[in-house]
Formats: sequence, C-alpha cells, structure tokens
Amino acid sequence: MTSFARISAVAALASALAAIPALSQDLGIELGQTAPAVTVQSLDGKPVNLGSYIGKTPMLIEFWATWCPNCKELMPTLLDVEKKYSKQVKFVAIAVAINQSPEKVRRFLAAHPLPHDTYYDVEGGAAGAFDAPATSYVVVLDKNGKVVYTGLGGKQDLDAAVRKAL
Repeated sequence: MTSFARISAVAALASALAAIPALSQDLGIELGQTAPAVTVQSLDGKPVNLGSYIGKTPMLIEFWATWCPNCKELMPTLLDVEKKYSKQVKFVAIAVAINQSPEKVRRFLAAHPLPHDTYYDVEGGAAGAFDAPATSYVVVLDKNGKVVYTGLGGKQDLDAAVRKAL
C-alpha cells in the first residue's frame, strides 16, 4: 500500500469514527414516534404493561444488564438525574435477558439497591419494540408518550435528555 493510500484509509477511518458519537443519539426507536406499550415481567414473575405509564407522564427507560460496563458507568449520572426529576418523571430499568436471569438481577439489586422500578425482558419483546441496539440504551418519552431522546453508552447527558421531555 502506498503512503498516499495508507493516509487516505486512515483519514476515512478517522472520519467514520468521528461520526459515531453523533449517531448515538439517533439509535433505536425513531425520535418523535409514540412509544410501544410493551409487557415486561416484574422480578417476581408477574406481567407489567408499560403502557400503563406511557402517555401519562414523562419517562426515562434504560435497557441494561448486571454485567454491562457502560451501564455501570452511566449509573451515577442516572441516579443524579433521577434524584433531581423523580417527582416529574417515571424512571424504569429493563434488564435484558442476555446472560442473566431474574434471580441474577434480584441478587444484583439486593447488593446495589436502585430507587426506580426494574423489570425483566424475558423474551426480548421490549428490546425489540424499542429497537434497543445494546445495553446502556436510554429512551426518554414526553408526557404524550413520544420519543424525545435515545442514547447509548456510559456517557450521556441525561439531564438535557429529561429536560426535552418536560
């Protein structure tokens, strides 16, 4: 490979990588779309219809896993935002069913209690309906149930995301 070709390839790769953070806000379910009313499972095995919340109050939904490093990185930010907006916004965590079980999630929460409701996505129906690309995926809905924010990764401006919903 010539020096010029190598430089061109590196420049193309750098350009593609630079675009990734901008795309992270547009992953998953389309902005402006009404959120689907999906059924997940409580950690004691009972069905929970998220539609009972959607369209009634702003919501922040995180798709996460006990083993996810980005989820652990995002947790302090999420907890700070939840503390600030918990009277105005419904916070929900949906544990994905990849490499974990409701029992693993219960054990994790026993060791690391969280203030928001945590549910389990038994067969991946919620992740599919919200087009969740990975764990640490956050969706914020306004009070009408419209998607106003999607983000992925351990570094997200959740405060700004929640303000979009208010």
